[in-house]
Amino acid sequence: MLPVELQAECNKGYVKVKQLGLNPTFIDSVVVGKGNEVKMKPGQLLHIVNKLYQYTVQFKEDTSGDRTVTKRPRQLTSEDREGHREALSMKAAKQTEEASATVRQGEATKSSESVGHWSQGLKASMHDPNMQVYKDDKVVVIKDKYPKARYHWLVLPWQSISSLKALREEHCDLLKHMQQVADQMVQQCPDAKWLRFRMGYHAIPSMSHVHLHVISQDFDSPCLKNKKHWNSFTTDYFIESHDVIQMLETNGRVSIKEGTSELLKLPLRCHMCHRELPTIPALKEHLKSHFPC
Repeated sequence: MLPVELQAECNKGYVKVKQLGLNPTFIDSVVVGKGNEVKMKPGQLLHIVNKLYQYTVQFKEDTSGDRTVTKRPRQLTSEDREGHREALSMKAAKQTEEASATVRQGEATKSSESVGHWSQGLKASMHDPNMQVYKDDKVVVIKDKYPKARYHWLVLPWQSISSLKALREEHCDLLKHMQQVADQMVQQCPDAKWLRFRMGYHAIPSMSHVHLHVISQDFDSPCLKNKKHWNSFTTDYFIESHDVIQMLETNGRVSIKEGTSELLKLPLRCHMCHRELPTIPALKEHLKSHFPC
């Protein structure tokens, strides 16, 4: 079965999108839901098969000059529809197979990333001696270029692994070593006696290449500027290192819950006392009551 059914309403300037399959379908960030129908306008993105494929819609103006007669398209026969479905299914299967192979190899496809793109910045920083604070044959630790707390380090493997989705069971030992190095970083921190630290991964990171955050919980930094920054470290969007390792040992892969990106939109709440604050400046002022030094 095809994942979606599309019906163009050319005169009205939109396409009706109906989800047929079980795999989630999105119009931008809105979930369609199986059996539901949503209008898609030019400029919006259609995501199918768990956001593996993206499509847009465009309407081209009829420049033939003949506007007196509107020709109805030929009604598709059952054989036409079956042949079309089979062709699309074969194409989708081939694309999914190629995408899976790319993920297994931990490589980024040229269509989604380009050399020098900002999302590739970690790969440059991890080779910069001025950014490095520790390295061995498996990992390197760098200072976060835009720290969100007084202490904020990133532990990165030398091995090329694009994201959490590319991790498999064979990476368990590597992630355990990353955790050990993170623990060492905390132990050598001069303020470790009174500051609490967390080690974990962003569920949907903006930067390519797997990296473990080691961050103090004071969040005293001018680089912490908005709700997205705050919620990315204080909600379930931030997955503890031990939980990622456990998922790999149990299931052989890391599962990201549907709707995780919506966590970034939650109200601002203090991670210590759970009090809701209206703005980032108000939150930072409140945090001084928990971290007076």
